[in-house]
Amino acid sequence: MSTKPIDRLPPLALLASFEAAARHLSFTQAAEERFVTQSAMSRQMRSLEEELGVTLFERRHRALALTEDGQRLYAACATALNTLRVAVRAVREPHQRQVLALTTTPGFASLWLIPRLTAFTRAHPGIDVRLDAGLGNRNLASEGFDLAIRYSPVGAAQGRQLFAESMLPVCSPRLVGELGLPLREPPDLARHTLLHLAMDGDSAGMPAEWEPWLGAWGLSDLRPAARLSFSSYAEAIAAAVAGQGVALGRRPLVDALLASGQLVTPFDAGIESARAYRLIVDPAARSRPAVKAFERWLLEAAASPGTA
Repeated sequence: MSTKPIDRLPPLALLASFEAAARHLSFTQAAEERFVTQSAMSRQMRSLEEELGVTLFERRHRALALTEDGQRLYAACATALNTLRVAVRAVREPHQRQVLALTTTPGFASLWLIPRLTAFTRAHPGIDVRLDAGLGNRNLASEGFDLAIRYSPVGAAQGRQLFAESMLPVCSPRLVGELGLPLREPPDLARHTLLHLAMDGDSAGMPAEWEPWLGAWGLSDLRPAARLSFSSYAEAIAAAVAGQGVALGRRPLVDALLASGQLVTPFDAGIESARAYRLIVDPAARSRPAVKAFERWLLEAAASPGTA
């Protein structure tokens, strides 16, 4: 009876699908990434387990977990596939345009980065930027990103701080001038609609996003006239520009809107945020000319936050 050589590799496509399933711990998300159906992904993982003669996943109710063998194989697959990605990129780059992959938050992307990107692309016409804006922390190595700009606690160890953040109320200049609704000092916010990013800690009265600022000014019990919540920070700021209420402005994200007069600060009452924006570069990508150029440009732009 013939037996398979113990070191014979399973098909590379199966290993790539396994790496995606192990990274997401979801056959559904892995199937979307690999452009197959969820049932096909499940069959592929069964086939791989039969090929290896081990169980790779613990299939729990609506959840997956890696077994010890699965963890060992995932570590090897993630490392090997990233090495292949780096090598393929190095082979392709001399023969085609360079592509720079960057991930960051939606608010930072729309309010700060995108208005400035034209300056980078004009100065570096041979570099194409692929921007991913989402709230999840992407795995740079395994998901093919070169850099990340993350919204992290001040003093976080990972990456290099671009700039700190301060927070203060902002609104449309039209709102300040409305008769019968004064907005000259912090307690006046009780007469207005507060705009905010929807968060898990929101209560019936005070939006959780506003808690640090209101607490700093002794207004923890303030109840606004109304609230409007949004799924992204950029939407809340757009509503403020449209005169729909008062948003908590995060500087320097709103600096350009303040400079243009689209937003104003009804009173000088800013506080320092406990978070900052940090640049993280994938070590495997740091030597690429495109990554070096973008990192240098980004640091220079961050040093002059008022320019766009």
